[in-house]
Amino acid sequence: MSIRDPSPSLYNEDLAPAAERKWGAFSIFNVWTSDVHSLWGYYLAASLFLLCGSFVNFVIAIGIGSLVIFFLMSLVGNAGVRTGVPFPVLARASFGTFGANVPALVRAVVACFWYGAQTAAASGAIVALLIRNESLLAFHQNSHMLGHSTLELICYVIVWALQLLIIQRGMETVRKFQDWAGPAVWIMMLILAVYLVVKSGTFSFGSEIPRDVLIEKTKDAGVPGEPGSIAALAAVAATWITYFAALYLNFCDFSRYATSEKALRKGNLWGLPINLLAFCLVAGVTTTAAFTVYGEVLLHPEMISAKFDSWFLALLAALTFAVATLGINVVANFVSPAFDFANVFPRQINFKRGGYIAALIALVLYPFAPWETGAAHFVNFIGSTMGPIFGIMMVDYYLIRKSQLNVEALYRENGEFRFQNGWHGNAFIAFAIGALFSSILPTFTSILPDWWGTYGWFFGVAIGGAIYFVLRMGARRNPAFAS
Repeated sequence: MSIRDPSPSLYNEDLAPAAERKWGAFSIFNVWTSDVHSLWGYYLAASLFLLCGSFVNFVIAIGIGSLVIFFLMSLVGNAGVRTGVPFPVLARASFGTFGANVPALVRAVVACFWYGAQTAAASGAIVALLIRNESLLAFHQNSHMLGHSTLELICYVIVWALQLLIIQRGMETVRKFQDWAGPAVWIMMLILAVYLVVKSGTFSFGSEIPRDVLIEKTKDAGVPGEPGSIAALAAVAATWITYFAALYLNFCDFSRYATSEKALRKGNLWGLPINLLAFCLVAGVTTTAAFTVYGEVLLHPEMISAKFDSWFLALLAALTFAVATLGINVVANFVSPAFDFANVFPRQINFKRGGYIAALIALVLYPFAPWETGAAHFVNFIGSTMGPIFGIMMVDYYLIRKSQLNVEALYRENGEFRFQNGWHGNAFIAFAIGALFSSILPTFTSILPDWWGTYGWFFGVAIGGAIYFVLRMGARRNPAFAS
């Protein structure tokens, strides 16, 4: 749809409702193959596999988590199909025309962290391959810059720069890239699994890994309970759900290009519960077989491929994992901040410039490497910051507005979503209280129990959404308190 007389401070062509909708079920499916099939995705899946303690437990925990993810992505995805707008514009309905810049910037900052983490993982796969050469290994061990080896720094900058080439031609190029990058890593994952299973001479899901090894490997995961316990399984499901916290907010950046809700539903069904469970099972089989072959638990696939006897197979694995990780970075961590930064300054920043800003921030973060911590710790801390935003937006769209939204008013300063000079006080009260309990208290104080942080995203969604609903209903009954 075209917008009549939009406010220049709220509109540019990249933020406008999607004019062309060419993304069928296969493209939506590959959003998820590109998002999940990365080195970080494998690392998390393998880590969670150890926490489950058995194949049956793993299927139950990941299966339940994947079904929840499918439901949540359908909620925000349908909103994108119906309105055609990206996440920061949809956020204007609940946070106000200018207040939406706050959740947009929160999402953008999170994307910058993930952008750096994924780029580091991709460059790590290349480093693992290169140090098979004795000269490069010596260079890697003896030369250092900015807190990393010089070889790591060089590979990081190269991989970082390659990603900028993909995005230059816009969202249609993103779709074409992910349509082959996602399946490519699936093929490589299967090759990796088959190679190790054949070499180990056995096919199993974790039974070869002794319990004392599982306990030792998971003792610092930040998850309550021993591997296989009810507490551990609940934490696994929660962490798996939280891993997608960023895309719960901005999946509408992609779903708005879908041809229909039917195509979205089909792509989500194959891309989420089915694909997620299959990917995690392959990660579990590979981790077990690698333990049998090499006698140690290897959670990073580039560490496994680096041990291959075949140089060609190691090269193929490194390149495939690097490409796959570029895919998730473009899908999850380039597109979102590109729209988010453009939303803050639409007259000065377009889609490409917004993406370049995100990439530059990720480059600056590299010397500090905040992502170099346990998988569960990193995922839960990053994800918890976005829970209240998701709860507020979904309550507003489905419970307050009953899926009926005046799209044109989203682009007008003095329209329905002006609230208080473009800021919606009720949303920010709910956001502040939700963030207090989802991330601030569990991260910076010891007031709450240790297990609270694992479920921080859920508390953020529930508390932020509930407070927003109460405040909005109160404002409807007593307009004097409306804000």
